Amino acid sequence: MMRDQLAAALKDAMKAKDAPRLSTVRLMQAEIKTRDIANRGVGKGDATDDEILQIMAKMVKQREESAKIYEDNARPELAAKERAEIIVIQDFMPKQLSEADVRANVAAAIAESGATGPKDMGKVMAVLKERYAGQMDFAKASSVLKELLTAA
Repeated sequence: MMRDQLAAALKDAMKAKDAPRLSTVRLMQAEIKTRDIANRGVGKGDATDDEILQIMAKMVKQREESAKIYEDNARPELAAKERAEIIVIQDFMPKQLSEADVRANVAAAIAESGATGPKDMGKVMAVLKERYAGQMDFAKASSVLKELLTAA
């Protein structure tokens, strides 16, 4: 399904002569192809939609880091290019949960899994990753989880 969306977006970008979007979609497809090849090496099939969402989240994070570095080094034009790529990538991702939603979902996952302290973080993170892949920044969720479990 995600592959179909990317293929359609590639065709649309070509027809519209939208070079920045075209190059970003091609980068995304290249990353997915790389994952497909890696999966074949370990006996798995092509990347699933969940894996594709993880790839996209990783690409967004890389571009955010690059944009910050470019800004710190007085290169705003390169930072703007990175941010434009982030926008294109995020068009294919589900809407990200707000800070309040992340907090509420982490609290619900703690209650559901019966976690009592920091040693149960892995159990709660597994529940969150299963339910909110592509919708939640797990680095932020982890810090919220740690805060809630140490307060318990």
